Amino acid sequence: MIAQTPVNTIPHSHMNVEYRKLPHSSSDVAVNISRFRGASGVTEWHITVVPESAGTFEEHLAQVENGYRAALTVAGLDLKNTVWRRFFCSDIANQAPILQCHAFSDPNCKDDPCAVSHVGETPLASAKLAMWACLISDPEGPLEKSHDGTTLTMGRGALQHLWSTGMVHPDEESVAAQTHAVFSDYTARLGARGLTLADHCVRTWLFLPNIDLDYNGMVTTRREFFATHGLTADTHFIASTGIAGIHPLPHVRIFVDAYAISGLRPEQVHYLSALDHLGPTYDYGVTFERATAVAYRDRKQVYISGTASIDPRGDVLHPGDVVRQLDRTLGNINGLLAAAGAGLADMLVFIVYLRDPTDHARVRPILRERLGDVPMVILTAAVCRPGWLIEIEGIAAIPINQPDLPLY
Repeated sequence: MIAQTPVNTIPHSHMNVEYRKLPHSSSDVAVNISRFRGASGVTEWHITVVPESAGTFEEHLAQVENGYRAALTVAGLDLKNTVWRRFFCSDIANQAPILQCHAFSDPNCKDDPCAVSHVGETPLASAKLAMWACLISDPEGPLEKSHDGTTLTMGRGALQHLWSTGMVHPDEESVAAQTHAVFSDYTARLGARGLTLADHCVRTWLFLPNIDLDYNGMVTTRREFFATHGLTADTHFIASTGIAGIHPLPHVRIFVDAYAISGLRPEQVHYLSALDHLGPTYDYGVTFERATAVAYRDRKQVYISGTASIDPRGDVLHPGDVVRQLDRTLGNINGLLAAAGAGLADMLVFIVYLRDPTDHARVRPILRERLGDVPMVILTAAVCRPGWLIEIEGIAAIPINQPDLPLY
């Protein structure tokens, strides 16, 4: 069993976000927890669980679930606090049926409604499976959650948070047709709730099994689709990650996860830039926001899109040198965070993508030295340009005081 410590002993890494790394158990699994508590008492948690010893997929799935349950005990939470669990898998075609047989990892489980996502991206260094979870606790009572197909809805007063996972359209042949179909279906799904893509979608993740071949086709189709739905260089785009990821079905060229908020006010949302670090994406034909901040009564959430070693002209910096690319990537992220009044110490979670898995041994110690015990998953996944050896995304939170805004 993993050693457990009462939540009130979680040490402060700084004044806003608290981190905790659970001691290793005999199963040798890394469990990291972050916590942000606003003035309202509403608390957001992120937990990453990564096995660190060899084993079968079933063994690693059991280790992940046990590590997660240990983290919940430490935090004083239970499964009902979970909003989101994403499983990163080394061989998704063979592993997806196993995931679907367990309530903990089944996207359609009714007993524990949360948004569950499966992605074929191999965790590093030796895990067959890793997990990232987001949880919410509210001193006023339990979360109001419901599950409808691939969408989890969490009611929060005047707001509803909608997490949609595994959106796919494999009956179309080309990546362009699949991209258009997925976004059309998602837009229709939002429309049925009186929402729009432009006004309510905050974050997307686009996974492409063959990103080196299909990225440009996806980008062109997304740009054209966005233009017809009010998303242009003159308005705004959506924070996003476009990354290599495998789906269990062989004919899938793209699959999508997305996050939208019903009841969102325009004054709550700010689109962030850091022009001295990296230029607007539309300068080179790509249509996503570098980062998006959403303000609530007592906090500001910052969603950092997939970020790489890029300069303001859109060029790859430090080709062939993963360490220097890592340094530039973190610098770019810090620049985006600064635009929201935040910094790297306010990050709740990092997801790190490496094109070459052999770079893990060089990158991981640097990340831990610079970022401490923040929840983190490091994965093998190709970035949209072959010259980029590393890409990083994440979520941050900082306290604010805006009594006129809704609660998170």
